[in-house]
Amino acid sequence: MKNGTRTAALSIQHVLAMYAGAVIVPLIVGEALGLTSVQLTYLVSIDILMCGVATILQIMNNRFFGIGLPVVLGCTFTAVGPMIAIGGEFGISAIYGAILVSGLFVIVISSFFGSLVRFFPPVVTGSVVTIIGITLIPVAINNVGGGKGASDFGSLTNISLAFGTLLFIIVLFRLSKGFMRAISILLGLLVGSAVAMLMGIVDFAPVAEASVFHMVKPFYFGLPTFEWSAILTMILVAMVSLVESTGVYFALGDICERKLKKNDLAKGYRAEGIAVLLGGLFNAFPYTTFSQNVGLIQMSGVKSRKVIFITGLMLITLGFVPKIAALTTIIPTPVLGGAMIAMFGMVISQGIKMLSKTFTSSQENPMIIACSIGIGLGVTVAPELFANLPKSLQMFTSNGIVAGSLTAIVLNILFNMLPSPKKKQATLAEQKI
Repeated sequence: MKNGTRTAALSIQHVLAMYAGAVIVPLIVGEALGLTSVQLTYLVSIDILMCGVATILQIMNNRFFGIGLPVVLGCTFTAVGPMIAIGGEFGISAIYGAILVSGLFVIVISSFFGSLVRFFPPVVTGSVVTIIGITLIPVAINNVGGGKGASDFGSLTNISLAFGTLLFIIVLFRLSKGFMRAISILLGLLVGSAVAMLMGIVDFAPVAEASVFHMVKPFYFGLPTFEWSAILTMILVAMVSLVESTGVYFALGDICERKLKKNDLAKGYRAEGIAVLLGGLFNAFPYTTFSQNVGLIQMSGVKSRKVIFITGLMLITLGFVPKIAALTTIIPTPVLGGAMIAMFGMVISQGIKMLSKTFTSSQENPMIIACSIGIGLGVTVAPELFANLPKSLQMFTSNGIVAGSLTAIVLNILFNMLPSPKKKQATLAEQKI
């Protein structure tokens, strides 16, 4: 295989590895917010394009931004629940106002985020990710039934399609490995949609109506609006994403045999902040590193930034072709719901994995986890619980993810960062000895 062909093949492999994760976010958020097929097509298109832009920003290595590693960026799954919650309460314009501010926030703190990481140990980030995963499950279950308010909600056809898709994903995940396992969700969506097509329940009208080429538009969904609780939510999402990205940076640095310095990390954070800012400007999403592509680099052994650069260009090109994006919007809701059970469940399992080592490292950590997840889930189930509090406080209590995350941060400071009486007594005893 010639060098150019090999590079292109490797780049396509990276596109396939991240494609399902990239398009599923706009599909879930768009459907939850009740967007039209035209709006949903635009949302998928701009998201794919911005994934490419964000990736190229990050693989660059200049004085101001870019970590210069073969890293692929995509829309962070951590933001799905918060965006649906914000859109449902304040409208889609508040989502983009919050994303814009969170992007600026990341750019501002990029130089000294390293010193803030201590406020986001695994007990905090694991609790946040677990809360987000748990709050997403009702969205998946509603889609399994055919979508909230659907006339055929819970029909045998919808249930069969959803769980048939889920079963296919599970079997493929069990029997395959490597790249096939990495794209099991994508293949599940394709097979589920093909079965639905044979059943005559796939509507191809959005594909026929979509144009072959379009230009992107800033503020496609209107000028942004700014709500404090929404902004705080997206800033928390951004902080968690930065912590996760830090782990990816070091993993890639190890693979590429490059020792990362504080300035390298700052440029990586800054590139991510610029990507988030552009996501808000063009009505896309917050962006973060995709760990599945790191696994692909490990598997293939190819560490070339050129491969990832071409991956970014491919994504940008796809983003200018709405017909390709429209193909993803015709996935039936039950099929999407079946895949979402697996995906959202994986978010929860990732959170549990992050928390697993924290149980034995501190006797206080189980209490932090219990209270933060309990409050996060409780506020999600009964958001009117704190309706009688002053408006200034409701920004911290009206959203389960914010309430649970802040609980985890405060309790971690109280239990693990401030000196406790027992620790003081132990220190005094050591000094006497």
